[in-house]
Amino acid sequence: MSGTETSLVAAVTLGLLGSSHCLVMCGGISAALGMGTASHNRYWLLLLFQLGRIATYMALGAGLGAAVGSVAGLSDSLLPLLRILSGALLVAMGLYVANAWAGLTWLERGGQFLWRYVEPLARRRLPVSRSRDALAVGLYWGFLPCGLIYTALAWTATAGDWQRSALLMGAFGLGTLPAMLATGLAAQRIMGLLGRRGLRRVAGALLVIAGLWTAWIGLQHAGHGNHGGADVSEEFPEDAAPHSHHMH
Repeated sequence: MSGTETSLVAAVTLGLLGSSHCLVMCGGISAALGMGTASHNRYWLLLLFQLGRIATYMALGAGLGAAVGSVAGLSDSLLPLLRILSGALLVAMGLYVANAWAGLTWLERGGQFLWRYVEPLARRRLPVSRSRDALAVGLYWGFLPCGLIYTALAWTATAGDWQRSALLMGAFGLGTLPAMLATGLAAQRIMGLLGRRGLRRVAGALLVIAGLWTAWIGLQHAGHGNHGGADVSEEFPEDAAPHSHHMH
């Protein structure tokens, strides 16, 4: 499995198993939107809510990825540091999924300032009866302050370019869909499965291992760049070969 594929799996895993933490905040919003939509096309409108939310995640990921990538492009020595940071964030996300540590939830505080301006815009679209309103509310919803989302954004920003960052945030958003779309008895069964301690620990451990491996690769390249005079731009090609172990 290539580095990009591994990162996609990690992003989906984070969204799938981390979203059970978000039901207190996002689950209430999802339920309220469901009750406030027109009954004749409710499922279509609910899907548009989710698509809008994921589209915002991807746009934010693309913006941050472009910004970080442009800065890293100014200095080859920053590329190994991005891999090390990516690995550290993967470890943090693994601990989050395993319910072992939630230290990065402080990131959501910065988004609360923006949400104060976005939330009234979303409220004006309620109750929702048209497709364009549902999509708009979903786009606004994507700005909701959430430590899980911001941790994912911080991680995907280290991917090196805006396309990979957007792709990883899209995968993360897809991982959150079961928790957000499930209703009734099915929701209880799904969330009961996702909340099993053993499953969360295994998934968290896999993320931690992937993060440690990514950080180790970054440290190796950083050492080569400092002591061996290696060309870092060659060690981190724009399009990694399928056999590469680098995380993108």
